Amino acid sequence: MADPTDSDVEIAVLTAVFDARPGSEDVLLGALSRYVVLTRQQASCRNVDLVASVTRDGRFLVIEKWDSSDAVRTHLDSPLMTEMAQTAVAALASKPEIDLYDSISAHDLF
Repeated sequence: MADPTDSDVEIAVLTAVFDARPGSEDVLLGALSRYVVLTRQQASCRNVDLVASVTRDGRFLVIEKWDSSDAVRTHLDSPLMTEMAQTAVAALASKPEIDLYDSISAHDLF
């Protein structure tokens, strides 16, 4: 893991917005919750948070921090990601909005 005092530490941030079909919120939440717990165990993962919108029912946001963009890409191609997608797809109202960010002022507090 990178030294948290190094000012040149790269952190890649992945965000994913998921909107549940009405009545499928619990199914989607279950799939995302399991995914978050397992993703936190990945070697290059710094943190994963799962939050629910207070303004849009059934909307969930996953925020992931990784050691590098390459680590994110590897994770996106992993069996864990495939399993989550297969479990969640029937509960989704639309395609998830996924985005990858480079850090400007992102860091972890250890």
